[in-house]
Amino acid sequence: MDDKILRKLFLGFIQIHILHHASEHSIYGAWMTEELREHGYRISAGTLYPILHSMEADGLLLKEERKVEGHIRKYYTATARGEEVLKEARSKAYELFKEIKD
Repeated sequence: MDDKILRKLFLGFIQIHILHHASEHSIYGAWMTEELREHGYRISAGTLYPILHSMEADGLLLKEERKVEGHIRKYYTATARGEEVLKEARSKAYELFKEIKD
């Protein structure tokens, strides 16, 4: 299958994944990259960070900078709008799963 087509499809899944974890606790890029890798997504920092920045610009994530071991680390949490989008995405994903599972 064409990797470019799959990347486009999986981008939405990745964003839902990010919202899911950011609604549970603060996340940061390296942690999210590893979490996505555990679910079979191979995503580089050069791909992930623009996604995080875009989601922040869309009002889905809130960024907080914290000093960790002498470096600034950017943590992201879901906003109220992000929570609403996640709720709707879960509903749509569930409907899709029921339709395509067999």
